Amino acid sequence: MLNANGVDTNEFLEYKGRPLVRQGDDIFYGDMSETYYIYMMIMTERDTDNGTIPDKIMVQLCESSTKIPKNQKIVVGFKEAFEFADAWLERFNK
Repeated sequence: MLNANGVDTNEFLEYKGRPLVRQGDDIFYGDMSETYYIYMMIMTERDTDNGTIPDKIMVQLCESSTKIPKNQKIVVGFKEAFEFADAWLERFNK
């Protein structure tokens, strides 16, 4: 994986102990070796005093073997998207 400076690393960013990869508006969350992982797409952004932040985010629970979405939800805000994603992974990867 390349970091922001283009330097090769063997480490991923993590959220709650799970790998997290973002490229542009696409975010992959979870371990691909488990049964399910999360795909998120930033659909809209909004301007704030501190810059532009993601607003509306599509969250999909995908099966690793087929890459076909099992569940999909559109949420508002990064925090809500990650809480939803983490709950799905906890529930379906047992």
